[in-house]
Amino acid sequence: MAFFVKNMISNQVKNLGFGGGSEEKKEEGATSDPAAAQGMTREEYEEYQKQMIEEKMERDAAFTQKKAERACLRVHLRDKYRLPKSEMDETQIQLAGDDVDLPEDLRKMVDEDQDEEEEKDSILGQLQNLQNMDLDAIKEKAQATFTEIKQSAEQKCSVM
Repeated sequence: MAFFVKNMISNQVKNLGFGGGSEEKKEEGATSDPAAAQGMTREEYEEYQKQMIEEKMERDAAFTQKKAERACLRVHLRDKYRLPKSEMDETQIQLAGDDVDLPEDLRKMVDEDQDEEEEKDSILGQLQNLQNMDLDAIKEKAQATFTEIKQSAEQKCSVM
């Protein structure tokens, strides 16, 4: 009985024009052709689709290249700091091809860091660090440490 009432109500709703069913009425003059829906001829629509596909391929290639450049930078940093390698980075570099290299601005930054580290590691860099030290502060700290050790030893040993 409930099924009958439900069908009867849905049929009345359909007749009123409110929809309610799975059947859709097509407007007169509407076509299923996507070109006509876009207001283009068939040839224009096909050309538009080709252009969209080409642009998507260019964007995808640029995105893959950027991902590979980032992976290359990560590989470089892992080598520099002796961190474990990542298979995912190697895969991204291979997908982009062998012509992947760091972008110019990143290469400059890496080179500058490397030059600074080499300068610090050299003998001249160590000598400059010695010149920059505050000898008075080091003397004061050494004297304070010596005095502190002497006082703790005096407290522990009554002979002194």
